[in-house]
Amino acid sequence: MDSNKTQKILNLLGLAQRAGRLISGEELVVEAIQKKQAKLVFLAEDAGPNLRKKITDKSQTYQVEVVTAFSTLELSAAVGKSRKVLAVTDAGFTKKMRSIME
Repeated sequence: MDSNKTQKILNLLGLAQRAGRLISGEELVVEAIQKKQAKLVFLAEDAGPNLRKKITDKSQTYQVEVVTAFSTLELSAAVGKSRKVLAVTDAGFTKKMRSIME
């Protein structure tokens, strides 16, 4: 992804966070996937193997797309707190992000 698209997605993540349409943190994201609230999951490309496996397995089971295009640093900066995994719960934000990534 080019830096322009990357920045757009990260800005959208920040907006989603402020709008209360983002769930962050390992346990909460897993819960959101299971409850079918998560529409799109962002997993840091530098996340540890245990977290990576847990999120990937859950997402496959519940058919949620996982994006691993960003680092922990980028995701954390976007939402203003240290995070390795984020779930977008809003269909509108998800649609917009997907269209940017295509």
